[in-house]
Amino acid sequence: MSASRHLILYDGDCAMCQFQVRALTWLDWFNVLSFVPIAHPRAAAAAPHLTREQLLEAIHCVALDGRIHRGARAIRFVGMRLPLLVLLALVMWIPGVIWVAEKIYAWVARHRQGISRLFGCKDACAVLPARKRGHDAGLRP
Repeated sequence: MSASRHLILYDGDCAMCQFQVRALTWLDWFNVLSFVPIAHPRAAAAAPHLTREQLLEAIHCVALDGRIHRGARAIRFVGMRLPLLVLLALVMWIPGVIWVAEKIYAWVARHRQGISRLFGCKDACAVLPARKRGHDAGLRP
């Protein structure tokens, strides 16, 4: 992992996850994030104590200080670092909101394959091109 970027670990086989990562690369104006699919060797090195099953349950953000944020808390953490998502992240700091966000996130994560088929994320991924960044591993063009 680059010493200057937070590492985002995501399911590279999930069309919905790929679409979200592509969107985040475009929102990451200051290049504070690096994206790695969980199948990539860098993912295991960055979070050796997490199992593949745990990594598949939610997106994870390995912060520069080594702390790992998971699911909705990862979104909140990342949102505070991307200008267009700061407002969303701030709302997630309101007491009780993160609890609701975690429940919604868990439901969406459990059903992401079906949601991907329903909304055609595969086709949406083709419409949103990957932003070419040398520090991201495994982003498909």
